[in-house]
Amino acid sequence: MPLESVTVSAAAKLNLSLAVLERRPDGFHGIESLMVGVSLADTLHVRITTEPGIRLAVEFAGPLASPRAAVLARDVPADETNLVVRAVTALAAEAGLEPALAIDLIKEIPSGAGLGGGSSDAAAALQAAAALWNLDWPADRLAKIGGLLGSDIPWFFAGGPAIAAGRGEHIEPVPPLVPLAAVIAMPAVSLSTGAVYKACVPDPNRSGEAARLAATLAGGDLAAALSLMHNALEAPARSLCPEIDRLLADIGRAGGFAPRLTGSGSACFTLCRTLAEARGIAARLSALEHEGHPRWPAVFAVEGVSAPRSGKHPAAGHRTAAS
Repeated sequence: MPLESVTVSAAAKLNLSLAVLERRPDGFHGIESLMVGVSLADTLHVRITTEPGIRLAVEFAGPLASPRAAVLARDVPADETNLVVRAVTALAAEAGLEPALAIDLIKEIPSGAGLGGGSSDAAAALQAAAALWNLDWPADRLAKIGGLLGSDIPWFFAGGPAIAAGRGEHIEPVPPLVPLAAVIAMPAVSLSTGAVYKACVPDPNRSGEAARLAATLAGGDLAAALSLMHNALEAPARSLCPEIDRLLADIGRAGGFAPRLTGSGSACFTLCRTLAEARGIAARLSALEHEGHPRWPAVFAVEGVSAPRSGKHPAAGHRTAAS
């Protein structure tokens, strides 16, 4: 029987390292980044309809639906500018199809955080639409379509931890990493990726660091791995958003070790050996207040830093159910 609906879970990502190597002639920056998926995820319900077009509805769930998160930017568009709609539109054009889909996007990943929520949603939408349209296309073909829309999207088809290079479109899977948990926290402000990259100074000498970090984590040496973690965008992000300095300091005081910015921010994270340890740090962060309000409106204890690759579904961390 042809599929009528698909539900896909779209995982967030963390940049365990991010080197900015060069400014390219095409206006992008050359990077090398070890990226991993985590259990924090959005959900997409995609179904075939009788009316042509793509209709997207967005709602918030989990911590993003709580009153403490009301200060976060939640202006996720539900029109043709959303990466989900753009991705499905591009897939339909490539396949020569007229789309007729309704998509419910349940957001739990904060926007403007450097967690890749929009890119993961787009990759999940490509996967779901391909399944509904019975397109037996390989993951790299879907990833190529996504790469035309956003530099992070191809990574979400890696199926597990991988190094993103070039402007993000070149993906190199890495061996399974030691299982870890993490704490992710975000200030009340988001950051513009373009503004952060513009303020960054490239350093070609950091080429190869992502591979060394992956090998160290695969060997289980967390202490050595922490010393190799580096994000070239952290310094410019901190200069643009002083709240990041305070957040990194608070994560350290709450028990986190060597906290880092993820992506271009504004979310920060610390790695933990167990989910119980992560939950303890997250609880201490969540309890902090400023002028009678939560100091950090979005705090998550997550697992799955070394989520194993699966041959079932091409998108990293994307769990699919069909009906």
